[in-house]
Amino acid sequence: MNKWHLLPKVDLHVHLDGSLRPETVLDIAAAEGIELPASDAAGLIPYMQVDDECRSLVEYLSKFDFTTRFLQSGAALERVAYETLAQAAAHNCRYIEVRFAPQLHTRNGLHPEEAIHHVIEGLKRAEKDHDIVARAIAICMRNHNRESNLEVIEAAAKFEGRGLAAVDLAGDEASFPPELFRDVFALAHKRALPVTIHAGEAAGAENVYEAVKNLGASRIGHGVRLRENPAILQMMAERRIPLEMCPVSNIQTKAVADWDVYPIRDYFDQGLIITLNTDNPSVSGTDITREYRIVSEKFDFTDAELAAIIRNGANAAFLEESAKKALKQRIEQDLQALGIK
Repeated sequence: MNKWHLLPKVDLHVHLDGSLRPETVLDIAAAEGIELPASDAAGLIPYMQVDDECRSLVEYLSKFDFTTRFLQSGAALERVAYETLAQAAAHNCRYIEVRFAPQLHTRNGLHPEEAIHHVIEGLKRAEKDHDIVARAIAICMRNHNRESNLEVIEAAAKFEGRGLAAVDLAGDEASFPPELFRDVFALAHKRALPVTIHAGEAAGAENVYEAVKNLGASRIGHGVRLRENPAILQMMAERRIPLEMCPVSNIQTKAVADWDVYPIRDYFDQGLIITLNTDNPSVSGTDITREYRIVSEKFDFTDAELAAIIRNGANAAFLEESAKKALKQRIEQDLQALGIK
């Protein structure tokens, strides 16, 4: 066990359909009569996980065409939500936000509200069995029409405060810029739903500006291209809007060319609120311990700086104040036990 494993961690950016284990695919396929391209877990990995040759975000996202096939029943959604927490808890993750697009789970007749219900049930069951707290985030998809995304917002609003914490916008950022979704997220604010937006990943810093100024995002997913506009970067620092950075995934999607130019150290040193997350553990072949180890080794983050990133995650959590206070106290106790200030 390494020192990064022992750290108490927070993961604010985890996709449900990027957390599906190949062993679980085998079980769901057998139960639901879904034909598979391979008969064992190892044979399924090429269909579910990117390799070093991944060339773009679009290619990366193609893996989800496969994984979502196995997330079309209430039982499957509950199981994968449960397993996502179990895997995170095994890495000393104390708090996790699991995001998913309800409309992607309606092929066999589930309504978006039912999809949200089943995911939250899986999260709640895992909270009881594992030492972890969780909330769900409902995603609007960039390639979906206005009516479908408005339906997601309305469905999410029914679960606000009952296991669902926020709404998000994800998908092909370069083809569907955030300004197309102003009215969708106006409804989110009308329904008092917090907002995080994928921005500055496959397109430039102007998308981060739009997400914050006109979509009302209080957090930004990724934001690695923020540095392309120093004025927008400064705005993010002044407003103290957290970035949900996902290093392994950002390299794989070519949001950043390679580790030599990955901006996490620069952002941290400039005072941006950095959080460290997994994005898609199964698709990326990663876990939250690995993300901390890589950042520590490649960018010389000290234990105290890693602790600051963990605290950023706790402070940025979409949690009610009493639960957030308890989470922060738990993290401080864990850090103190490790001798980290």
